[in-house]
Amino acid sequence: MRFASRISRIEPSITLELDARAKALQGKGENVVNMAVGEPDFPAPRSVQAAAVKKIQSGDVRYTQAAGTPGLREAIARHLEATRGGRFDPSEITVCHSAKHALSGSLYALVDHGDDVLVPLPAWASYFDLVRLAGATPLLVPGPMDEEGIHPDVAGLRKALTPRTRMILINSPNNPSGSVWTRAETEDVVRFALEHELWILSDEIYRALVYEGEPAVSPASLSQEARARTVIIDGASKGYAMTGYRIGFLAGPKELAAAVAKLHSQTTGSPNAVSQAAYEQALRSPPPETETMRRTFADRRTLLLEGLRELGLPTPNPRGAFYAFPDVSKYVDARGSVGFCEDLLEQERLALVPGAAFGMDTHVRLSYATDVATIREALKRLGAFLKRRR
Repeated sequence: MRFASRISRIEPSITLELDARAKALQGKGENVVNMAVGEPDFPAPRSVQAAAVKKIQSGDVRYTQAAGTPGLREAIARHLEATRGGRFDPSEITVCHSAKHALSGSLYALVDHGDDVLVPLPAWASYFDLVRLAGATPLLVPGPMDEEGIHPDVAGLRKALTPRTRMILINSPNNPSGSVWTRAETEDVVRFALEHELWILSDEIYRALVYEGEPAVSPASLSQEARARTVIIDGASKGYAMTGYRIGFLAGPKELAAAVAKLHSQTTGSPNAVSQAAYEQALRSPPPETETMRRTFADRRTLLLEGLRELGLPTPNPRGAFYAFPDVSKYVDARGSVGFCEDLLEQERLALVPGAAFGMDTHVRLSYATDVATIREALKRLGAFLKRRR
């Protein structure tokens, strides 16, 4: 059977393969501890649930505009003004089925076949394939790491730049490391991007989940010039525990927002009407459960970080998101982080995500979007595994 060439550009998913193995073991009755899932273990806030039910019961669940309902776009604009600063107009916003949908729509609208996109590492695995599906080439630039986090390497970005480079794709707070760029670091990257007239695709889905230090800074907050070259990606999944609602948005120049809405009108139609109503409720009346969730994640973060460091694993400080990204290079063999995670699953029934999926084969990712008992058991199993590998 012959498929379009774009399908061959998609790399096999390391994470899905390991997840399938973990589920197969669970299906056999094995006690598998899963620290791989990047999803809050909280329900959506009660007011969000109520708004969704109310929308369904109204009977008015129909197609909306491809760019989203006027009410939600207005609510997003006011939310952005409160969290990023400046004035936002609803015409600068397109509602999407998810943040990933917003990412892909922005890439399809802005990059073309033969273009290059700079991607600081580590980076969420989907970025690489989304860039390739848009016909462009991801240029991967590792960042230096210390106890305070993983930082952008502007000199490395400059060296990787080509005449076809069109965009830089950034993510702070970061998946997989939890690192949050400082304001000065963000300013340096933005200065570089503006110097070379690059678009800045800023994935800010974890913006609300920062636990210490200064808040995450959006490039769009730094200057009008930066605002004009920045596309903000955000959504309801992480900060509001609304993963299954599948709703997100992009915010950028109104011409771009209209272009993505035009694309989506012919590919995916309008966003889910029920989820739009639920998200609008969350934005207009911020639910108290979100702060409770953030504080709970902060406590879990402390527990996991202390445990990893007691095991002797250097771990960049995860100031945000809900991941830790320890360096396991002392314990990997020729198979790298994938082999490490395969052996860990087989021997200890502990599922982690190999750093190779994120462009850093010396690390692994653990999610602390799970309960304290699970985190303690994971650390126990990881410690037993490392002891045998020494």
